[in-house]
Amino acid sequence: MNDPFAVNVLTRHARSATLPSIGRVAALPGAGPPRMRYARYLLPALLATLPCAAFAEAQTYRFDPVHSQVVFNVDHNGYSRSFGRLRVKEGTIRFDPDNWAASSVDATIDLSSVDMGDASWDKAVRGSSLLDASRSPTARFVSDSVEKSGDSEGIAHGKLTLRGVTVPLDIPFWVNRIGRTIYGLHTVAGFSGRVTLDRKAYGMTSNLNSIGTDVTVWLEIEAIRGGETRSTSDKETSDAPAQ
Repeated sequence: MNDPFAVNVLTRHARSATLPSIGRVAALPGAGPPRMRYARYLLPALLATLPCAAFAEAQTYRFDPVHSQVVFNVDHNGYSRSFGRLRVKEGTIRFDPDNWAASSVDATIDLSSVDMGDASWDKAVRGSSLLDASRSPTARFVSDSVEKSGDSEGIAHGKLTLRGVTVPLDIPFWVNRIGRTIYGLHTVAGFSGRVTLDRKAYGMTSNLNSIGTDVTVWLEIEAIRGGETRSTSDKETSDAPAQ
C-alpha cells in the first residue's frame, strides 16, 4: 500500500482497538480478592494443627526383657577383662523426641541373673563380697532429669541403688530408633548407653588385688510403647527376619 493517507488511517484505528490486559484475571461475581480467597482455606488448616501441638507429650514405653541387655566387664589382674551379663527385670521409659527434658527412666535389674559363663564364677559374683544378691536381689536406676547433648545423644541424670547403697549416676545414651516392628505388632524405642562404675562406692571392696574397681557397663535397651503388648508369636525363628 503506497497511499500515505490510507496508512495513517489504519494505524490510528489499530491503536484505538481495545485489547485485554495481559496477566489480569477477571474476577468471578461475588468472589473477593485472590489473597482473601486463599486465606479462607489457609486459616482453618493452620488451626487444625494446634490441638496436636497443644497435647503432644512424652510416650511411655515398657522394657522388653527379651531384647534388653546389660553387659559389664572388669579387669582381671591385668591379664584380661572378664565379661558378665545381667537381666533387666522391669522398668519404664518416658520419652518425647521433641522435648527430652520431659523424659525419664526407671529400670530394675535382676542381680541373681548374673551370667559370667561359669557356674562357680556366677556364684562368686552373686555372693556377699560382690553383688550380694541374696540380701539385695535387685539394682534400680531412677532418673532425676534427662538432658539432650546431641542430635541423638543424651544423658540420664539420676541415682543407682545397688547393694542397698544409693549413689548419683549420669548415664550417657543415644537413641537408635523409634518405630513399628516390620510385622506392625507394636512400636519399639531402642536405646544404647555406656557408663563406668566404681564398685567401691557401692561397698564392693573385696579382692582389690585381683579384680579391678572400675566396671564398664553397656546397655542395649528395647522398650514397647504403653498399651501395646508383646505376643508369644512375636519371636524370631531361624528362618524369620529380625523384627
